[in-house]
Amino acid sequence: MWNEENNKLYQSFTFRDFSEAFAFMARVALLAEQHNHHPTWTNTWNKVEIWLTTHDAGDTVTEKDRKLARAIDDLQ
Repeated sequence: MWNEENNKLYQSFTFRDFSEAFAFMARVALLAEQHNHHPTWTNTWNKVEIWLTTHDAGDTVTEKDRKLARAIDDLQ
């Protein structure tokens, strides 16, 4: 579930292991390219954290962020 905080959409994803987390990141990377909208994210072992914000809109959450968040949710 995405939470809006500090002008960003945020969600943490937990996987069975690093390989699953990395595969998820690869799928998200392809989506980000399709949407021409790239997340800020981190990965530590089986955990991926993603923050979405629209930089050219003053670092606020826009429909562009919400669309990418929905697309990421559809991966699961």
